[in-house]
Amino acid sequence: MPLPRPHPGLVICYEFLWSHEHEAGMTQGEKRRPCVIILAVQDRLGDTIVTVAPVTHVKPRDPRHGVEIPRRLKDYLGLDQAKSWVIATDLNEFIWPGDYVFPIPGGRLDQYDYGTVPQSMLTMINRCIDQLGESDLHRVPRDADR
Repeated sequence: MPLPRPHPGLVICYEFLWSHEHEAGMTQGEKRRPCVIILAVQDRLGDTIVTVAPVTHVKPRDPRHGVEIPRRLKDYLGLDQAKSWVIATDLNEFIWPGDYVFPIPGGRLDQYDYGTVPQSMLTMINRCIDQLGESDLHRVPRDADR
């Protein structure tokens, strides 16, 4: 199975680089995790620029900074049973497919996505991002040489 076409709502296995890691000079994330594609646009060079938001078990301190994933959706995506949130304050941007997209753990070696979140969930995530102030939103560009 080839890499899927990136589109908003697709949940991929991605080596996410948190903004605090980036600010400390790190260039690779500490682990691979599910991430939701929130934006996929083609640039003037014909490359697809993808923006992802991470999924984590750590509840955001401020409830406005993340969206909890309902149990049923976690089951559908094949994620574990622990509570999880999509974090809206930290985003990674990269050229698809980049160097940080990986096959999902426990899946086939050629399966890179968990599935797609429903439009209602994607709308909640985007609304959360849109309501953040510039000081609360951290975008980490993974293709710095561009």
